[in-house]
Amino acid sequence: MNATLPSVAVTVAPNGSYKMRSDHPALPITPAELARCASACVERGAGMFHLHVRDRDGRHLLDAEAYGEATTAIRRAVGDRMIIQATSEAAGRYAPFEQMAAIRATRPEAVSLALRELVRKEDEVAAATQFIEDLDRASTMIQVILYSAADLAAWRALRQRGAFGSRPQTLLFVLGRYTENQTSTPADLLPFLAEPVEVPFSVCAFGRFERDCVLTAALLGGHARVGFENNLHMPDGQLAPSNEALVGTLVEALTSLGRRTSSAEEIRSQYR
Repeated sequence: MNATLPSVAVTVAPNGSYKMRSDHPALPITPAELARCASACVERGAGMFHLHVRDRDGRHLLDAEAYGEATTAIRRAVGDRMIIQATSEAAGRYAPFEQMAAIRATRPEAVSLALRELVRKEDEVAAATQFIEDLDRASTMIQVILYSAADLAAWRALRQRGAFGSRPQTLLFVLGRYTENQTSTPADLLPFLAEPVEVPFSVCAFGRFERDCVLTAALLGGHARVGFENNLHMPDGQLAPSNEALVGTLVEALTSLGRRTSSAEEIRSQYR
């Protein structure tokens, strides 16, 4: 009997905190542009949309009103076929209490949280734990962003001691950091997998080998995040024409290996 391979959750991260139109003319920033991007990406197989919004000067923004406007536009375009995941990223602009206040006011369906931003020292654990518990009560889907094996160990330690919530969470392993010419490789995933990972995990990576990195993660039981936030290039090194092109090249590779992508509802089930 052939075992059924699990589906792969594909998230698109279309803009991030730092890139501007000077980096790529097709970078989606406005609510209408984000909605068009979501519509194109869901058709290519993405089930989650990682949402960043900007202020009038194009800078990274954590703001409930801006999130609401973008979310409304995306929902009109794709309905419930995509999970909209708000970022809580500090991007050098927000302190932990500001990040938490913005997400509480936004009340997103899903959120990504960088552990090392919210818990920088022991005396920040209590506030972060209360924040997570508030999100749990609101049934918010929580993805914890981890940049290293040390981050993973810290997350495990918090969960084991009863801090940082009790409901299911998923993890995002980031292969690399936001540095000039950062290029991740599949080998960068190995430190995160030194021992079995007990919850669903996704991977994102920087540079032209993004697809190879997330495809490796998928073959090892994980999920994938791609998009202009971390990478502007196709696997052959050419400038990608759009976010949906990056989604498409990943989905084509998954399909060639007999894998299918997860629907939004299948992704939601990971948090139940």
